[in-house]
Amino acid sequence: MATAFTGIHAILYALFDAQERLDRQAMRRQVQLCLEHGAHGVAALGLATEVSKLTVPERRTVMEWTSEDVGGVKPLGFTIYGTSVGEQIELVRAAEAAKADWVILQPPMVGSFAAGEYIRFFGRVADATSLPVAIQNAPAYMGRGLSAEDISSLVAQHSNIRLVKGEGPATEIRQLIETTEGRLPVMNGRGGLELIENLRAGCVGMILAPEIIDFTTRAYDSFIAGNEAEAERIYRDILPVIVFMMQSLESLICYGKRILGARAGIAIHDRAPAMRPTAFGEELVRQHVAKLGVFQGMPAAGRG
Repeated sequence: MATAFTGIHAILYALFDAQERLDRQAMRRQVQLCLEHGAHGVAALGLATEVSKLTVPERRTVMEWTSEDVGGVKPLGFTIYGTSVGEQIELVRAAEAAKADWVILQPPMVGSFAAGEYIRFFGRVADATSLPVAIQNAPAYMGRGLSAEDISSLVAQHSNIRLVKGEGPATEIRQLIETTEGRLPVMNGRGGLELIENLRAGCVGMILAPEIIDFTTRAYDSFIAGNEAEAERIYRDILPVIVFMMQSLESLICYGKRILGARAGIAIHDRAPAMRPTAFGEELVRQHVAKLGVFQGMPAAGRG
């Protein structure tokens, strides 16, 4: 499974129809775009998937749809969101049934506890599965997290915890890698901010929403091939759109989705409550898409 934890993995958006229901065709097209444009893996049910707005049956549906659409051709991961050990284990079982290659555990979004409580929580869920497990550590977005020392302790106690999904600056990611003595692969997110710095810090890859998946995969592949100048050039080209989207998690969901929709010809609808785009924000989306272009194979008339 070592190769599953490398590269650019696409974390899917939840795409809804005009009645705020999950849109089967839009979700399928999103996966197809990820596979067509070089994603090294596909994941779903993370923060970008608005998992907290999805019912448990909807989360199971997303697992089933994504597994069907990926078809085993790339590593498949699911983030496990739940407020109790029992709820998370139930969803881990659903991920196993959907043929997931790995799962990512989020801290429960209830209360605020000492690190030891989160360590015990993650450990109990990890012990309930033989799948490789990642821990999502995103205190800036989730209001709770673990220190590098806490993560090192957790990994020492549970052998199937094999990865950390970070959401932090490259300097903190480097500290985590050093604290765990490089034994634990780390993938970062944050929409691709500091993409090249993260790779230099020792990240094995990134987990990113798919609106610029064609660019981020080419940047990663160039870096791994030893062409850092090309990787930096691609990153410079996409940095303005990353900064535009990543003002907050809500901004990513609002505007990142609309960039995806405009590049892929997918109509975008929000599920309330949601940040709504402003007229100026929609104009910025149009400007960024004009520079990025539509996804290869999409006609200009397909812009949404």
